[in-house]
Amino acid sequence: MRITLSCAVLSSRLLTLSKVLNSKNSLQILDCILFDVKDGVLTLTASDKENELTTSVELDEADSDGRFAISSRTIIDAVKDLPEQPVTLTVDLNTYSVSITFQNGGYTFTAQNADEFPMAQPVGDGATTITIPSGILADNISRTLFATANEEIRPVMNGLYFDLNQEALAIVASDGHKLVRNKILSITNEEPVSFILPKKPATLLKNALTHDDTPVEIRFDNLNAEVTFAAGNLKCRLIEGRYPNYNSVIPTDNPCQMTIDRRALLGSVKRILPFASESSQSIRLRLGIGQVEASSEDIDFATSAKETIVCDYNGTPMSIGFKGPSLVEILSSLTSDEVLMELADPSRPCLIFPSEQPEGQNILMLIMPMLLND
Repeated sequence: MRITLSCAVLSSRLLTLSKVLNSKNSLQILDCILFDVKDGVLTLTASDKENELTTSVELDEADSDGRFAISSRTIIDAVKDLPEQPVTLTVDLNTYSVSITFQNGGYTFTAQNADEFPMAQPVGDGATTITIPSGILADNISRTLFATANEEIRPVMNGLYFDLNQEALAIVASDGHKLVRNKILSITNEEPVSFILPKKPATLLKNALTHDDTPVEIRFDNLNAEVTFAAGNLKCRLIEGRYPNYNSVIPTDNPCQMTIDRRALLGSVKRILPFASESSQSIRLRLGIGQVEASSEDIDFATSAKETIVCDYNGTPMSIGFKGPSLVEILSSLTSDEVLMELADPSRPCLIFPSEQPEGQNILMLIMPMLLND
């Protein structure tokens, strides 16, 4: 079998697929990428047994159909540094010998039998289907991933919760200290349905999705999900279990509101954070009329930092503490020029919103306060 395609396209697709693979595998075939040639189209597949990512490439030439698997390290190292040019793969499907030829050279190595490659379980017939614009899904995943947990006791917290009901599709993540809830108001369903997408396939999607209006179709049942997008297809196992009632921790009565320049607050917190206690990493915000004072200190090493930022605050003066890195992550994940912070008192969660919500969406972020030593 002989096929020809663009070196740059092949290298780009292989690098994307390589992110699926684990560094160590119990099966040697899982170190490989599956090549499937049919009707002039090359379909590439990578799998770690729980996640399977597939992408297709139109071939310049193909003299026959066939399937084989090549070590990901071998094929990626062979083509990644080549300048853009056509490359030709010649494969003997009886001996599984492979040769790659290009303008001024070539390589020869061995492939493996494609029949040994494990394929993901298909989604059941009674699956639910959601269609989301690619750019909106990519933005929501990027905005939410940082808030997922890394827990062995409660694995349901380690993924993104997709909660679809009559009002909206909510994409939620929380680690118990911070929470992100993104609502896509245009996507609804009469019957409430939900699933928990693990962090790894969510990260794969974030890197693979285009930032445009191309539709992305998500089909899911109780165990598996299949995501079809412009550049390919992702099949994955879902996290089983019941996600906590995230709405119950979101306070509804927040009389104190502050509007502040997001970049100014983010920059200030980043500058004072190195002076905070290494164990607590806490920063203090002293809220007053027309300004907020951000400060940190480490009593053990006699260090401290303080900055004042102009803001619009209409509540009673208060001091509230936050874990600095969590506040940095929240402010960094937003893109608006200003943010609105809603508070009740120093012991209750603080809500953070972009000053202007994206059209058809509602973004809410929550951060739990820290106890201050006054």
